[in-house]
Amino acid sequence: MQLLRSGPSPFVRKVLVTLHETGQYDEIEHVDVASTPLAPDSKLIAANPVGKIPALIRSDGPAIYDSRVICRFLDARANAGLYPEHRIWDTLTLEATADGILDAAVLMVYETRFRPEEKVMMEWVEGQWGKVSRALDALNTRWMSHLNGRMDMGHIAVACALGYLDLRHDARSWRTGRDGLAAWFESFSKRDSMVATKPEA
Repeated sequence: MQLLRSGPSPFVRKVLVTLHETGQYDEIEHVDVASTPLAPDSKLIAANPVGKIPALIRSDGPAIYDSRVICRFLDARANAGLYPEHRIWDTLTLEATADGILDAAVLMVYETRFRPEEKVMMEWVEGQWGKVSRALDALNTRWMSHLNGRMDMGHIAVACALGYLDLRHDARSWRTGRDGLAAWFESFSKRDSMVATKPEA
């Protein structure tokens, strides 16, 4: 199998952490593609017509995407239990919350990176941050008991989302007023899978 990846994508990092945690990292060929929203890589489009990373090319079936589908596939392949049936809806909701943070945070980057400066709409950027901030508050107030429990895919997704905020939006100081979430992330970030996949700017 081949994993199509690009740069410090937090969605790719979710898959990489999952590969490490399930002992499958060395079983996958990692293929870097040069892709942007304006110029998606041709190999990536062949695997995922939407043109987003990551995509997983399989030998016994069509390519699968996005990160949530890939992580669920890898978990099932390894029988790792990252989507425990007894709390599946909590786990999936937590993963969706983390992915929502990432969607908004990535769009903030795209707004200033791919638009001409005179067309950047800062009100829209702040609207995206509002989504991030509300989700972070929810994690800090509603989800800490889950995050402090046995690791599942929700933990991985949240950790990758917080790591991306450190990478691209550090000036926003997401930890302020969220001591529980910040302490959890500091501890989770020490896992070998997180250390091995920490992105560079």
